[in-house]
Amino acid sequence: MIKHTHSFKETFIGFLKRKKLHSEFNALNDISFVVNEGESVAILGYNGSGKSTLLKTISGVLRPDAGRVLTRGRVAGLIEVGAGFHPDLTGRENVYLNAAILGMNKQEIEARFDEIVAFSEIGEFIDNEVKHYSSGMFLRLAFSVAIHTELDILLVDEILSVGDAPFREKCRKKIRELIEQGKTMVVVSHDTGTVKDLCDRGIVIRKGKQVFDGPVNDAIEMLKS
Repeated sequence: MIKHTHSFKETFIGFLKRKKLHSEFNALNDISFVVNEGESVAILGYNGSGKSTLLKTISGVLRPDAGRVLTRGRVAGLIEVGAGFHPDLTGRENVYLNAAILGMNKQEIEARFDEIVAFSEIGEFIDNEVKHYSSGMFLRLAFSVAIHTELDILLVDEILSVGDAPFREKCRKKIRELIEQGKTMVVVSHDTGTVKDLCDRGIVIRKGKQVFDGPVNDAIEMLKS
């Protein structure tokens, strides 16, 4: 729904004058596809096409007004890196908090804690409050927590721009390892190089509608046309 008023006063006056106060807007419409176990799929489209909304719907953050989204197994979403992090807690405390939000139990977190910290490269600062972290440190820790979650399906939304070039390459390598392990992955990215590297199939969305589903190279060409 798109509102056409900006305050209660405008809404009240518009109501009295019988003006249109809002209009319907469908972020997604007539989307239908199946992702098989172990498949890596890219969701492609320009800004505002509905890509991130689709990932949030798959992850369960949003619920569709009509239709169904069916998933099997544990879903981990790298959709908004750091969502669930609290600035007044230490890095260590936030690892436990965020990993729990992503579905890990205490035993799983403790078993992977050292690996998470080592991957993030912020070991000496792990007991500092994250509000004192640089943006790069914050994102590295958040990504590290998410990528080490026990998962069956990984949703990735434009987060492979995290950190500097060496860290980004380390992130890609980690994701490739998950692909080789047979994990299912759905990726949103404007970086066609990353998409080609990680995915074999592409789905193109325009203005909330699915217009192509096929080989990733063809999907990229479709996006450009």
